Amino acid sequence: MVAGCGQAIPVAAPPVSTAAVSSTPDWCPSILHHVTECGVIQRPLLDGAPELGTIDVGYALVRHSGDNPEPAGTIMPNPGGPGVPVIAWGPDVAALTPGVLEDYDVLLIDPRGIGESSPMDCAVDGFAFAIGTRSDQRDAVAQCADHLGPRAGAYTSAATADDFDAVRDHLGIDKVIAYGASYGTYLMTVYAQRHPDHVQSIVLAGAYPLHFDPLQRPNAEAVDLALHRICDRSGACDGNVAVADLRMVTAALRESPITVDDALVTEGEFANLVFEGATSGVGADPDETTVLGELPAALHRYVNGDDQALRDLIAELGVPGYTPVGDDLYIAISCNDYLPLWSTKSDAAERENQFESAVQGAGDLGSFSAQGFAEAQHDGGDICIKWPAAAHQKRPDQVHTPLPDVPVLVLSGDLDAVTPDANGLLTARQFPHSTFVTVPNVGHTPDSEPSGCVADIIDRFVRSGSTGPLDCLDAIPPIQVQPVTD
Repeated sequence: MVAGCGQAIPVAAPPVSTAAVSSTPDWCPSILHHVTECGVIQRPLLDGAPELGTIDVGYALVRHSGDNPEPAGTIMPNPGGPGVPVIAWGPDVAALTPGVLEDYDVLLIDPRGIGESSPMDCAVDGFAFAIGTRSDQRDAVAQCADHLGPRAGAYTSAATADDFDAVRDHLGIDKVIAYGASYGTYLMTVYAQRHPDHVQSIVLAGAYPLHFDPLQRPNAEAVDLALHRICDRSGACDGNVAVADLRMVTAALRESPITVDDALVTEGEFANLVFEGATSGVGADPDETTVLGELPAALHRYVNGDDQALRDLIAELGVPGYTPVGDDLYIAISCNDYLPLWSTKSDAAERENQFESAVQGAGDLGSFSAQGFAEAQHDGGDICIKWPAAAHQKRPDQVHTPLPDVPVLVLSGDLDAVTPDANGLLTARQFPHSTFVTVPNVGHTPDSEPSGCVADIIDRFVRSGSTGPLDCLDAIPPIQVQPVTD
């Protein structure tokens, strides 16, 4: 997910340093009042497999605009995905205030496999992966793996982190301020895990830990929690009723899926729409009535025999669910890195049995069945069950290198079910020296909060390693909620 700040960019750019400057490629972003130095370095596609060749890694170093010849530091952001290009977004990939951009350089690097870093193509049928049946989605993942062959193991967060550090070294930058949003929080944690000596501080917005629950129970439970919070704060609905209505709707869809715009909406597809679609971008405009704010009334009307409002919300979110940016890289990173519900050493039949056993023993996940919520995950559940195990490769959760003792700020939106605050707290606990901040009345991700409160907190933290006062959080208004009537 991408978080932009919409802030004006300050004036007065310093002279260009000639160190590590490449001839300017045509894709180099032009950012008003800033000098940008762009280039490409080459990296091995897969360590230990020189026969597979190399990969390009593109970067853009946006120079600070202030009068000081040296920057106060270098911020290295990633807005998530996996599969979101970074260079094309410029400094809007992070909630950076004009003051920060005046004093700090920003290093934009496209992750391997996307943007200016040798875009990958594993022949995924995007339609099947986005809106097909679960079997279609699993087959699309298997097709991706078959197309990549031995290259499949090259697309990992660890390899991407090493690419980033190679760019840092190429440019002669000693330490970076690692800034991640959504999947970027995972990637920047991996960077800190692998290159601790080159991290000055870390900002993680909409975060989840390296070792997260593969059932994604906190995400399911966060949907119920979000309904309680918006009802309690608005007075427009009763949280207990809203959750009870949600449970009745998911049970009904489990038995009899509905068709919306010629697409079949199962419990799994509906769960995806609710936990990913309805809680993303919430709070970006406090005067806007969002799908989350309309959900309690639509659920209640469905339970009372009128399904039109719920159908309209499903259509508004985009039947039948979230389509990731950069499907190919999204699949490869998810299947290589995330903890599955089976042993990767098992054969196909054993994996199926292990997955079914895990789901059947899980009980309900919030208002969803375990099977339904597993099918809601485009980066989890059984989506990767046909992906081959990478030889001699450890997932990030299997690595036990201590994380650096540097200042870390973790921010979570308390209406976010994509990266819920329960996971944000676990993320903060991974580090020896961290501060966890829950941002009220916003969803995924909290650095998109429009008042400037969160951006100012990040500004102070980047400069001092401390958040300073958090009083402005109390002024973030509740979201608009449609009243529930019988």
